[in-house]
Amino acid sequence: MEKINLTCTSLGVRIDKFICENLEDLTRSSVQKIIENGNVLVNGKSVNKNYKCKINDEIEVTIPDAVPLDVKAENIPLNIVYEDADLLVVNKPKGMVVHPANGNYNSTLVNALLHHCKDSLSGINGVIRPGIVHRIDKDTSGLLIVAKNDASHLSLASQIKEHSFTRAYEAVLYGNIKEDEITVNQPIGRNPKDRKKMAVTLKNSKSAVTHFYVIKRYGDFTHVRCVLETGRTHQIRVHSAYIGHPVAGDEVYGPKKVITELQGQCLHAKQIGFVHPKTGEYMEFESELPDYFKSFLKKLENKSK
Repeated sequence: MEKINLTCTSLGVRIDKFICENLEDLTRSSVQKIIENGNVLVNGKSVNKNYKCKINDEIEVTIPDAVPLDVKAENIPLNIVYEDADLLVVNKPKGMVVHPANGNYNSTLVNALLHHCKDSLSGINGVIRPGIVHRIDKDTSGLLIVAKNDASHLSLASQIKEHSFTRAYEAVLYGNIKEDEITVNQPIGRNPKDRKKMAVTLKNSKSAVTHFYVIKRYGDFTHVRCVLETGRTHQIRVHSAYIGHPVAGDEVYGPKKVITELQGQCLHAKQIGFVHPKTGEYMEFESELPDYFKSFLKKLENKSK
């Protein structure tokens, strides 16, 4: 357990934001969890994450010791696109959960990584997400980067935060999109009416920017490339639904009558690019569209003839 003392020099900034800006090895979500657990004191008293700092506030942050991961390593085959001593890039199949959570403690990407990497995974994200710098949904396929040590994790997380980390997806959206390019700049937060879903909202939200580029139109559907500036939960799915063109097969944000053959949204993380944490070299990787995606495009092609 480590205790860190800070003195506030900014008036009116939220306590979680202030701590994040001054302790760069902590993410905003981890700081909020530390606050919720009563491990942040301001002038000797506990506060909530919404507390607005005052000049000369004395802030004591207690960082708890890392908790051993209680998840079993499993010998699950991984499609590894690239690997070195600091990181690896994996091509995740549709249907695989990234990290253990309620109802999914086995057969996740983390279970597979623990077997493949042994003890070589960063621990910054604590007990549930070792090595996971960013994530993609269970029914989204594609490229994901994994950090093997804390230095790599911090570097990659910083690139994502500064929007210098390239992330491009391909998707099939409902409807015929008339514009060749659409940029959606709308904040995303928890849906006020359904906490299990995300939504475009001004309440307790974060900025989110998605660029959509039309690849091909198929009458009732459009094949698009989606480039992320930010990485909010369900960002592409929420923004595409917001513009009236939800992702095909999306059971959460799409029409009630889903396309069952897709078994989830037709969304693939096709490209990632980043500066290697150790070498400083820019690296970029691209994956082929998976079979389910290509089969659906072929079906649309045949229908549009």
